[in-house]
Amino acid sequence: MADTAHSCHSCHTSCHAAATPAETTAEATGKKVLIVYAHQSPHSFNAAAKDAAVEVLTALQGYTVEVSDLYAMNFKATATAEDINGEVHNPDNFQYANETKLAWEEEKLSADITVEHKKLKEADLVIFQVSSRKGKNCLLNIAFPQHELTCDLFQFPMYWFTVPAIMKGWIDRVLTLGFAYTPEKRYSQGIFKDKRAMLSFTTGSLESMFSDHGINGDMNVTLWPIQNGILHYCGFQVLAPQIFWAPSRFACDIRDTMLVTWRSRLKGLLAEVPLSFTPSDSFDGETGFQLKPEIKKIQANKQFGLTVGTHIGKPLPPNNQTHRYADYFG
Repeated sequence: MADTAHSCHSCHTSCHAAATPAETTAEATGKKVLIVYAHQSPHSFNAAAKDAAVEVLTALQGYTVEVSDLYAMNFKATATAEDINGEVHNPDNFQYANETKLAWEEEKLSADITVEHKKLKEADLVIFQVSSRKGKNCLLNIAFPQHELTCDLFQFPMYWFTVPAIMKGWIDRVLTLGFAYTPEKRYSQGIFKDKRAMLSFTTGSLESMFSDHGINGDMNVTLWPIQNGILHYCGFQVLAPQIFWAPSRFACDIRDTMLVTWRSRLKGLLAEVPLSFTPSDSFDGETGFQLKPEIKKIQANKQFGLTVGTHIGKPLPPNNQTHRYADYFG
């Protein structure tokens, strides 16, 4: 059920140790970090992971960190006509995406959405943090920098193999048509193509259970709809996820080690190589956005498919959604 991995006070204290001097050495002038956080308990492992990100990133020169605590904000999860101030254009056939696009253009969106738009637009790094239930406790951290590249970080626990309802509501309402994507600006040509995103999440199940031979299935397949269908769809360059495997099953010292590893990674996050996705210009819009013949020809003798989703009938590329390209190719 809910993430309770960080319940002992002594462990919680050690996970909130002060940043070391080495954590202040990164060159990060003027960057803003937004953490989108979705967990109910301040004593959870998710809270510790979120706090670690705040501490480390604040210690980096020039970083300022802001947290959108969705439960504390009582953030509205449902996408309704109430998100629009004033009359809608077509009340007889209400279409949320089209109506909110018009409201965005006319500056008629509700205040809670407008505030999050401003945070996201200004952020160099965004972190989404949540917890999971039914033994599938997952954190998502996403990062985006805001100069030549911006980075967002999402931290949350996975609910039923996806994000919790309150975070899905944030995605549905804040990633507004026009603001975050259009039919012409998506995937590698997306509006946020100069930003980076990253998922960092906890699981309730062991890593072995999320393998290609495990009972939960391959984690790479689980992550595809989120990392490709949401983040990359909006153009984000997606960094490899930070996965905390089943922290509730381990003792405090093991959980502390997980957080030490996370703190170490945070210091070099913006220099990491993103995950690999097939570029938009590899598909032909005249044929229903199918792979172009020349791309298929190039891939004909390859051992693996292009990605988890675009696998062209071949074995899935190993760890395509969980490990950096550099992890395998230098």
